[in-house]
Amino acid sequence: MPGPNPIISVIREWLVKADNDLKTAAHTLTLGEDCPTDTVCFHAQQCVEKYIKALLVFRGTVFPKTHAIHVLRSLLPPKLRPKLESAVQHQLTRYAAVLRYPGAGPDVPLTEARKAVAIARRVRKEVRRHLPPAALRRERK
Repeated sequence: MPGPNPIISVIREWLVKADNDLKTAAHTLTLGEDCPTDTVCFHAQQCVEKYIKALLVFRGTVFPKTHAIHVLRSLLPPKLRPKLESAVQHQLTRYAAVLRYPGAGPDVPLTEARKAVAIARRVRKEVRRHLPPAALRRERK
């Protein structure tokens, strides 16, 4: 019986981390007006970033250590790129690279945080269509 495919294992690791980010963002939104929206946006960005990285791993594409969504997305063939307008890519990157630090500017409105989570959910769905079914199944412990 052959052992587990190491590429599939690495993809699963990326997906688990990405899904944990999405769960954290979505759960934090339930705080309503007390919600730390910068935290929600950061985790939404992390979900998008990790899903793209999982797809890059599947394709055997080496990628830099970066939070820049537009850089990572550009490494994919056009037909596999999650549908994200340029402004959205840059906003997501801002959530990871700028927003989480003091002096980043005004607080993010709750509606924007909700939109970031919706984007992360959509990217998750798009990317999962391009990954092998074996990578989408949880590993048995």
